[in-house]
Amino acid sequence: MAQEDRPPGVNLRHVAEIVSSYVRHHAVEPDQLSGLIVDVHRALASLGRAIPVQEPQRPAVPIRRSVQRDYVICLECGFRGKILRRHLQVQHGLSVADYRARWNLSPNHPTTAPAYSERRSAMAKAREFGRRGRAPAPPAAPRRRGRPPRPRTE
Repeated sequence: MAQEDRPPGVNLRHVAEIVSSYVRHHAVEPDQLSGLIVDVHRALASLGRAIPVQEPQRPAVPIRRSVQRDYVICLECGFRGKILRRHLQVQHGLSVADYRARWNLSPNHPTTAPAYSERRSAMAKAREFGRRGRAPAPPAAPRRRGRPPRPRTE
């Protein structure tokens, strides 16, 4: 790299010392060595630069309006759906917990439309999901008092 191509303030001796120290303690393939040198050089060149300030994110809709009776709205992009879990994972690479943390939502903020949840709950109750056994057991026959019957011998 020529002197005029190099960013000011990067000392190649420092780059060489860092790379040689790293190579002494780690197994590095020969084809990976040039990439390592470039990465170290780039890291040293970026030292002292200001980190770009990100402006706070603005939701696609106000948080209060994001939950409606029949649908919920994604704060990232404005998508309307009955359930946001799959949309968040596929479109934004977020889990529900990450989504709630990103937008500072409460842990019980719904990601499923209330009407859809109620309909699924009613369906499950009608089919008696979650009950132990399929049907209530018939009442047991009354026990006879007295001595137990004698075994028959033939």
